[in-house]
Amino acid sequence: MSDRSPAPGGLGLVEALVNTLDLETGADSLSTPEGRARFGLTEDEVPDARALRESLRAALLAHAGHPPHRAVVPLGELLAGAPLVVAVDPADGSAALAPAGKGTLSDRVAAAVAEALVAATWSRLKACEAADCHWAYYDRSPAGRGRWCSMRVCGARAKMRRYRARGA
Repeated sequence: MSDRSPAPGGLGLVEALVNTLDLETGADSLSTPEGRARFGLTEDEVPDARALRESLRAALLAHAGHPPHRAVVPLGELLAGAPLVVAVDPADGSAALAPAGKGTLSDRVAAAVAEALVAATWSRLKACEAADCHWAYYDRSPAGRGRWCSMRVCGARAKMRRYRARGA
């Protein structure tokens, strides 16, 4: 739905995962082999990926100042077991948190969240406030007060609803 550019760094993975479900149509790309392949998932891993997706969506709604869209397992619980290691590049000495071992989806998401915390970008990843959307987007507005994934779609709809409610 969003007409915005993708989130920076590892947050692109989080944004892409949250946006695998189109709430308006009900289409879930994790139901397709192509959609699963994008995240390196097997069909058996899809239920856990969906739980992670909805927990992330709830966190992104919180970033935008909204309550969870439904009851979910807290994100901290889902990411608590993700083993991360400090990876140091021998060429330049740069360091980053990286998944230890094979790097499951939850491990990669945990590394992306940790990277975003260090970069102070985690709270800029939000979910659209439109109840029929909740699409993830990266808020690049100067004040960090973005509300919709797309001003042309969700923002325009919300403004039109308010206009009509005033009886104008």
